[in-house]
Amino acid sequence: MKLARYLYKNQISFGQVINNGIYDLSDESDNIISFLQKNHNYNLKDKKKKEIIKLEDVKILAPFSKINSLRDAYAFREHVETCRKNRGAEMIKEFDEFPVFYFSNHNSILGHLDEIECMPKHLNQLDYELEIAIIIRKEGKNIKAEKAREFIGGFTIYNDLSARNIQSSEMKLNLGPAKGKDFANIFGPFVVTRDEIYENEISNGKIDLQMKCKVNNKLYSIGNLKTMHWSFEEIIERVSYGTKIYPGDVIGSGTVGKGCLLEINGTEKRKNTEYKETWLKENDIIEMSIEKIGTLTNKIVLHKWKQ
Repeated sequence: MKLARYLYKNQISFGQVINNGIYDLSDESDNIISFLQKNHNYNLKDKKKKEIIKLEDVKILAPFSKINSLRDAYAFREHVETCRKNRGAEMIKEFDEFPVFYFSNHNSILGHLDEIECMPKHLNQLDYELEIAIIIRKEGKNIKAEKAREFIGGFTIYNDLSARNIQSSEMKLNLGPAKGKDFANIFGPFVVTRDEIYENEISNGKIDLQMKCKVNNKLYSIGNLKTMHWSFEEIIERVSYGTKIYPGDVIGSGTVGKGCLLEINGTEKRKNTEYKETWLKENDIIEMSIEKIGTLTNKIVLHKWKQ
């Protein structure tokens, strides 16, 4: 099932996306998170028929206006190994011992077609990160990987926007990421329930879904979710060790291999020291696509702040 949160006739609601329309589900739950919590086996055929609203008549919003927490993992070996190689560093052995994650700013949520307002310093080596995220649907603690799937409600595209110059400076202090990643976490355009996503499972939590990113209609990144070294089930086991997870917690996968400009630039500069780096700039249009979910589109703009 594909779900959307939307604005229609000045009212915010959510519903199931069916072809080019939306079937309103606001009489079932208050929002997508509570719907996933209560109705993970929802069957539209059992419900009364209502008018289908045309997608072209609504404004698609971020899938959620508020979440409990936002964790981002580091689950793709290709991304980690390549970035370290680009810096002249060996692959870190601890990557194979446990899935690591950090906490990000769960209040800086944007959605499909929202403008990404950046401060001037953000535009010094501004980068996208192509990821997928899960939404937790029920409470749990000390969850084993083999039982973790039932805690996943749905999946959505996640653009973990990063100001690399700020990030690299603060990471020298062995703390973070912080200000380099706290200003824009972008999700959408839809949430797809776990049953439909796991139809593409090929083995042991590995899911065959193509992932792409374009900037100004030029393809920069292409990868596949099946290349995750750590599955979401394994990540949930790590996250929930000694602490509770709750409905509305969101967990990102980390960046897919070749899924950001930092990795692409570094790889090209190893091949050619004269290579001119590419970074996001004002007025750029980012389009992230993941099979079965859709395309998340956003524009970079300069923040209109007052000193």
